[in-house]
Amino acid sequence: MTVLAACWLLFGSAFLSATLLPGSSEAVLLGLLAGGTGQPALLVTAASLGNIAGATVNWGMGRYILIFKDRSWFPIKDATNARAQAWFARYGIWSLLLSWVPIIGDPLTLMAGIMRVSIGPFLIFVAVGKVLRYALIVLAWQYWPA
Repeated sequence: MTVLAACWLLFGSAFLSATLLPGSSEAVLLGLLAGGTGQPALLVTAASLGNIAGATVNWGMGRYILIFKDRSWFPIKDATNARAQAWFARYGIWSLLLSWVPIIGDPLTLMAGIMRVSIGPFLIFVAVGKVLRYALIVLAWQYWPA
């Protein structure tokens, strides 16, 4: 596999992993590292950009999702939405540093859209969390005793 193909594969995996769809970009990253495909900094960049882009899709969906709240098929109950908004209001934009955490990260980025967090601060906080996560994975892989 070429380095370019590996980066696109990792970008796509990270993108899907950051949306509400299931995925594991960490496994793809570790597989590429183990296979010696691409420089670690390039792989961290591809994974981070894909993951940030996916989180931004969640943010965008959050901006408009509540227009459907009165539809019978709408998956978020009013009580659940109210609890999530109260939690986000309590911890604020700083909670986006946890957007990389499995299970809670994707809903956090969706809630940021619902709560009308501006795109600039959203991108900064999400990027910090996601880049650090991938960088720590690479560092752990490089320095973990074999």
